[in-house]
Amino acid sequence: MQKFITLAQIDEAAEKIRGKIPVKPQVGLILGSGLNGLADSVQNPIHIPYNELPHFPVSTVFGHIGRFVIGTLEGKPVIVMQGRIHYYEGYSMGEITLPVRVMHRLGAHSLVVTNAAGGVNSEFVPGDVMLITDQLNLMGMSGLNPLMGPNLDEIGPRFPDMSQPYDREYIDMARKTAKENKLTLREGVYAGLSGPSFESPADLRFLRLAGADAVGMSTVPEVIVARHGGMRVLGFSGISNKANLDGSTITTHEEVIEAGRIITPKIETIVRGVLRGM
Repeated sequence: MQKFITLAQIDEAAEKIRGKIPVKPQVGLILGSGLNGLADSVQNPIHIPYNELPHFPVSTVFGHIGRFVIGTLEGKPVIVMQGRIHYYEGYSMGEITLPVRVMHRLGAHSLVVTNAAGGVNSEFVPGDVMLITDQLNLMGMSGLNPLMGPNLDEIGPRFPDMSQPYDREYIDMARKTAKENKLTLREGVYAGLSGPSFESPADLRFLRLAGADAVGMSTVPEVIVARHGGMRVLGFSGISNKANLDGSTITTHEEVIEAGRIITPKIETIVRGVLRGM
């Protein structure tokens, strides 16, 4: 059964955090599988585990620590999700996007979202970073849209526009930073599936025909909720494995975590550059 989150619940969680932090966050960051290391760069950090917050789901997946880290990064007040919550863990769409709602209510005007993803584009190799330019909301197309249920009119419209889910100015800033640091930055479309099973070869061939360059089990609902609230969004996929189009290889969560060790420094460099330019 779908569980809808109310504005009162969002604000209750936000107030709990507000009472513990000395800064008003301007930018929210969500760290995907194997990418938790970026949170270690936050200066003067305050750690708030999700299980200390009212109405909050708790991350159950290895590689997702499950806490907020609030502090500064490149001089900007940030609130970082060190580990996210996924639909496949048994939570509702409203629950998995509650953290984004809370970041928004705390004052964050922008969201940087990262994930570990499988490379659908045959040119992508593990260790690559893909700048997300658009997304395929395959979960939402099948009825799992995080905006279903009563609309939160105080936050956004009933029918929000999604013609530019990822902010074009931020995309240009990411490109510029990657070029200045001589980093190869792939670009493409991210397809969001529910998981937790990895994709079959037929799934992947279908996604490629549909225009996807990378695929994962997160991000899209978070971006929809962020855009509903008027937040500007920048997204990156860390390519953790190549597409298994013929069934000849096996994909594991362990290789996803391992690839994150290579990917995290690249994403951190680009995110820091964008933060400086905000």
